[in-house]
Amino acid sequence: MAFTLFYHPLSSYCWKVLIALYESKAEFELRQVNLFEPADKAEFRKVWPLAKLPVLVDTQRGETIPESTLIIEYLARHVPGAAALLPADPEAARPILLRDRVIDNYIHLPFFQVVGERLRPPGNKDPFGVERNKEAISGGYDQFAGMIAGPWTMGEAFTLADCSAFPALYYADYAVSLAGWPGLAAYLERLKTRPSIARVLSEAEPWFQYFPLKDG
Repeated sequence: MAFTLFYHPLSSYCWKVLIALYESKAEFELRQVNLFEPADKAEFRKVWPLAKLPVLVDTQRGETIPESTLIIEYLARHVPGAAALLPADPEAARPILLRDRVIDNYIHLPFFQVVGERLRPPGNKDPFGVERNKEAISGGYDQFAGMIAGPWTMGEAFTLADCSAFPALYYADYAVSLAGWPGLAAYLERLKTRPSIARVLSEAEPWFQYFPLKDG
């Protein structure tokens, strides 16, 4: 088996890559990493010294690829089943990558700051920062809502942008409800019907009890 994905089943960025892998129907091995376990983290650093998930290892080509967007770009170039996720033509790929960047930078990233607040010990809370990040998520919703061109982000084709959008919207909804953005809420529900995404959710379900915002 050429591919090994180092991941955690609750990680939203790992979901992004898993969706792409399931869409591509590529064969791969999963290696779960618990970054809160010192021994596990130390072992993972031998693969990727920065110890950030996800990381894809292609043993056939001798490549180690970090960062979710880069991994999906790599799959699109080397796995025939993933080619539709990101066209090889730079002009065709650019609007997809733009949407991916909007999602990651203006929804996904500020959401992590909100989650981080729940993990901070007493005396280190930052309620002002949380509100600022919730405002950022709302702005991200506003921007992305106008970029959806059909049933999927780019219209009829399911792409990298949809792989990116699902985990970001699914989790961010706990921080800033999508109720005020009915178009995004409907899009999220459509995404949940996609077999690759339904599989990711099913596999993650036993772990949801550990998600910091699951209890509100």
